[in-house]
Amino acid sequence: MKHLLSLLLLAALFACQPAEPELIEKEISYGTGDVSMNGYLVYDNSIDEKRPGVLVVHEWWGHNPYARERARKLAKLGYVALAVDMYGNGKQAGHPEDAGKFAGEVMKNMNEAQARFEAALNILKNFDKTNSEKTAAIGYCFGGGVVLQMARMGVDLDGVVSFHGSIASQMPAEKGKVKAELLVLNGADDGFVTKDQIDAFKAEMDSADVEYKFINYQGAKHSFTNPDADSLGAEFNLPLAYDKTADEKSWNEMKNFFTKIFEKR
Repeated sequence: MKHLLSLLLLAALFACQPAEPELIEKEISYGTGDVSMNGYLVYDNSIDEKRPGVLVVHEWWGHNPYARERARKLAKLGYVALAVDMYGNGKQAGHPEDAGKFAGEVMKNMNEAQARFEAALNILKNFDKTNSEKTAAIGYCFGGGVVLQMARMGVDLDGVVSFHGSIASQMPAEKGKVKAELLVLNGADDGFVTKDQIDAFKAEMDSADVEYKFINYQGAKHSFTNPDADSLGAEFNLPLAYDKTADEKSWNEMKNFFTKIFEKR
């Protein structure tokens, strides 16, 4: 009898455990004009209902395994995630000179950048597992600057999250144009983001009545979420460094932010 009770208790405990994620990964081809882009879509197939969709915009190195890993982490949280390709043809940089060139080509033509971003957003919204009324975007370094700029330009998103991204802009936010709430997660020791830029960013958003939160992680340098930052910094003599504490805290901030913005819809 005791053995039977133990088995029943064990079965009940297993029944209460959440289902293991059943990640489905898809290579997605999309484009704008004559530019072909390679996306990576991932979701948890063990979830039946439609769920919010999140775009992931890569660092200046391009659409690489790091961006895909962040997309998988989002899928494990229950989102449909699409890692985008802002450079086209899955182009990646192996050297900072190439990365700067690729990123500069995108940022100097924001209308084309918006077209590429919205092409990916349309793929995400039209995917049958996505709740098209609930969408957001996250970005890292270059990608953080991209998602902030898309918000400034009025792209229809519930929220954007910038991880150690560029915050300066040639096209400041305008009152009534920004639809998304903003979460900016910055390293306080990031040599690429100055105090003047931070002050200007906050003044810009306050003037435009944008709802935003800006967090500085003390001691964190540029690229603090990427475990490869230390080796890349050493190889190319760049002020990059991984910071496990800042990485985990910023990810938790993002999770709380998504809970808040998606519950409003």
